[in-house]
Amino acid sequence: MADPARDNIRCLEHELDWLSMLLDSRMQSYFEDRPFDPSSLLAPEHNGQGAYGRLVEELGLAVEERIALSMALVPHLRPQLFDRFFIQNKSISRTFSEFGGADPQQHRGFIPTAETVSFVVAGKDLYRRMTLLDMFSEDHFFHRRNILRLSHTSGHDTFWSGRLTVSDEYLSLLTTGRPFEPRYSTGFPAQRLRTHQRLEDLVLNPKVMEEVSHILHWVRFQSELRTDELLSRRFRKGYRALFHGPPGTGKTLTVAVIGNVTDRPVYRIDLSQLVSKYIGETEKNLAGVFDMAENKDWVLFFDEAESLFSKRTDVSDAKDKYANQETSFLLQRIENFDGLVILATNLKPNIDRAFIRRFQSIVGFGVPEAQERERIWRNLLKGFGVDADVDLASIARDHEVSGGSIHNAVQFAWLNARSRDATCIQTGDLVHGVIRELGKEGKTSRI
Repeated sequence: MADPARDNIRCLEHELDWLSMLLDSRMQSYFEDRPFDPSSLLAPEHNGQGAYGRLVEELGLAVEERIALSMALVPHLRPQLFDRFFIQNKSISRTFSEFGGADPQQHRGFIPTAETVSFVVAGKDLYRRMTLLDMFSEDHFFHRRNILRLSHTSGHDTFWSGRLTVSDEYLSLLTTGRPFEPRYSTGFPAQRLRTHQRLEDLVLNPKVMEEVSHILHWVRFQSELRTDELLSRRFRKGYRALFHGPPGTGKTLTVAVIGNVTDRPVYRIDLSQLVSKYIGETEKNLAGVFDMAENKDWVLFFDEAESLFSKRTDVSDAKDKYANQETSFLLQRIENFDGLVILATNLKPNIDRAFIRRFQSIVGFGVPEAQERERIWRNLLKGFGVDADVDLASIARDHEVSGGSIHNAVQFAWLNARSRDATCIQTGDLVHGVIRELGKEGKTSRI
C-alpha cells in the first residue's frame, strides 16, 4: 500500500537533488564565464505524487517557478544546500553580491532572496533577469494563491533584496502533506470554532432558517460564481452576512454549524487583539487576517462586531479622522474578500450603514417562541434520564429564555441531580436552573 507521507518526502528529495545539480552547474558556468540554461537539466517528473508533485502538475510550473519554490523550501528541508553561497570574493573579502541572501538573524544558514533566484535562473543574462519580475508580481499565481512572496524588511530595500518566503500554509502542505491550520498569534488573532451539531439540530424560526439556507446555497455554488465569466462580472466577490440579536439566541452556534455542514473551517476573530490604539496598526492586523484567509475557503467570523464596524463620526480631531479611515479600510477589505464573512452583534444600530448596504444577508435572531423553546429543551435532554413527571411544554411556556440560557439550565440540572446521586433529572432541577438564568438577566420567574 502506498504511503502518502513517504511519497511526499521522496518527491521533495528528487526536487532538491535536481536543484543541487542546477546550483553546481550555475556556479561552474558563472565562474568559467560560459552560458548555462537551467532547462537543459531535466526536472524530475513526479507524476502527481506527493503534495509537491500535485502542485507542480496542477499549476504547470515552469522551470524558473520550480527553482524559486524549491529554493524557498531549502532552509526548511536541506539548509546545507546553500552553504556554497558563503564562499568569499577574495578581491573584496566578502561574499559575492550576485548571490544575494538576507540577514539570517537566528538562522545560521543562507536565506535566499530574489537576487539568489535571479543568479540561479539568469546568471549574467539581464533580459532573463527582467522576465523574473512577472513571477513576483501581484498578478502571478504565487502571489494570488499566497504560495510564495518576497518579504522586504524596510522601505530602503531593493526589489531584488526581498527575502524568498513560502507561506505557512503551503510550507505545511508541501512538507507534511497536511492542510495548514494556523495557530492563534498576534499575526492571526483567531481561533477555530467547532461544533458537532448539524443543521437539523438548530432550532430557528423559519425566516432565519431560510436565510441560513441561502448562505449554504452560496457556498455550494461558490466555485461556479468564481469561474463563470458572466457570473464573476455581474456579482460581487464573496458573501457577507450580519447576524444580530440578543445574547444566547444562537448566532455563534449557527456560524459553527454552517462551517460543519459545508466542511469549512470557521475562524473566530479576536477583536481585542485586532484593534489597536496605535495609528495604522488595526488596518495592518486586519490585512494580515484577510491575507491569510484569501483563497482558502475559510469562514471568517467577527463576533461583537460593533466594536470594529461601528458608525463613522463627524471629524472633530485626529482620533476621529483615523477611526473613520479604519472603517473605510474595513469596507474595502471585506468588499474584496472572495470568501464568506459573518459578523455578529447584539447592537445592530451601532453598525455603520455603509456596511449594512454591503451585506447579502441580514439575519435577526430573537428569543425563541414557546414551541421552539420546547424543541430546544427536548434536544438538549435527549439521552439523559428525565423523570416521567417532567412537563417540558409547561416549562417552555412559563419561562421565556434564550437557547443559550436553556443550555446552561440543562447543565445545572444534570449537575444538581448528579450531586444527590439521583438517576433522573427532576422538574425542580430544571426550574431551579432556569430561574438562575433569569436571575443573571435581572428577571424573575412567572411561577
